[in-house]
Amino acid sequence: MIASTALEFAHPLMAGTGKLVSEVDTPVRVGIIGLGARGSRLMSELLKINEMEIAALCDLFQDRINRAVTMCKERRNQTPKTYCKDDTTYLEMLDKEQLDAVIIASYWEYHTPMAVEAMKRGIYPGIEVPCSLTVEECWALVETSEKTGVPCMMLENWSFRRDNLAILNMIRKGFFGEIIHSHCAHSHDCIDHWFFDSQTGTDRWPAKYLVNYNRDQYPTHSVGPVLSWMDINCGDVFTEIYSTATASKGINAYFKRKFGENHPNANRKFKQGDIVTSTLKTANGKTLIINYDMQLPRPYSNRWLIQGTLGVYDEERGGIYLAEKSPNYHQWEEWKPYEEKYLHKWWQPDGIEAGGHGGVDYIQLREFIKAVRAKGPVPLNVYDSAVMSAIVDLSGQSIKKNRPVAFPDFTKGKWKTRKPYFGI
Repeated sequence: MIASTALEFAHPLMAGTGKLVSEVDTPVRVGIIGLGARGSRLMSELLKINEMEIAALCDLFQDRINRAVTMCKERRNQTPKTYCKDDTTYLEMLDKEQLDAVIIASYWEYHTPMAVEAMKRGIYPGIEVPCSLTVEECWALVETSEKTGVPCMMLENWSFRRDNLAILNMIRKGFFGEIIHSHCAHSHDCIDHWFFDSQTGTDRWPAKYLVNYNRDQYPTHSVGPVLSWMDINCGDVFTEIYSTATASKGINAYFKRKFGENHPNANRKFKQGDIVTSTLKTANGKTLIINYDMQLPRPYSNRWLIQGTLGVYDEERGGIYLAEKSPNYHQWEEWKPYEEKYLHKWWQPDGIEAGGHGGVDYIQLREFIKAVRAKGPVPLNVYDSAVMSAIVDLSGQSIKKNRPVAFPDFTKGKWKTRKPYFGI
């Protein structure tokens, strides 16, 4: 069992060995649940990490298992154990294999139950986004992690982007003064490839959420970096969220344009509004606006903006302005020179060629495996994972009630004394 202090503090010595983490030769044993497109990509990045072995694989489809085993053999000469029966077979894997960590890349509704069962067995879960779909599930992760002492991390890769981490460095150096406001979005037209098949227009697995819910379905990529920028859970906390949604027009319009009026989805009723706007307030008077925008034609953008008493950064513009530092009054400077000057230590070259999402997948997994190996805290903790994912459910509640709703404090008051930790 891992000591409860592992949730907050790293341990430089491996338990019972008297050796530094870097001196221990035993590889970290990792299992993977879910080997679709995302799970396979994560496995590919894991195979770049030394002192780690893919010990076990679990999926509902044998062809995915076969492809993954072939990749492990070809790239690392490893032959993991495999589990492929039904949607409870992952329990057999967790019980039989002596795993240190498990990567959970299954369908969304399985994320929380699988992570809870892993923690009960002393196994670190690394969960794909979102880690939970309801507030109750978020509490289940927090309370299980606290009870077992096993750290739990949602694999929110955009928190590890080089531009976002450079901004974090600058915020902590005081360049923006006191942070007041932020904006973020997940603007990514996913109708023609993620929610529906691009050739036939038939439903893919996430389509059911557009039919049954009206909410911010995918807030984690947008809000992930903002939590550390605003010191959420480490000196401040969200107190309420107010969400509104537009009408649902984009999905039907796409199907009429692409497949014609007679396609079943051309006139199907979808609950999900095209754009959801959420306004969040904090205990210390900051505000955050989040947009869900995944159903209308547009180029990809996260529209990150952070604004303080001394300046502002705008990711979509690629610009920065700092009072009394920028050369021209009230005129934007180019962002890129700042990104290079304040590059985060995680982005220092380590000889590994950048992989998924420009390298962020590798970096987050590398840091996660380091934490598992050290039996210490994960880079992105369970409280922040819960806050990001709770927005899914809370935005839906607010839209339905047409009013603000309270935002739970998953730290139970510890935010008042907890110090910033991410990327330090």
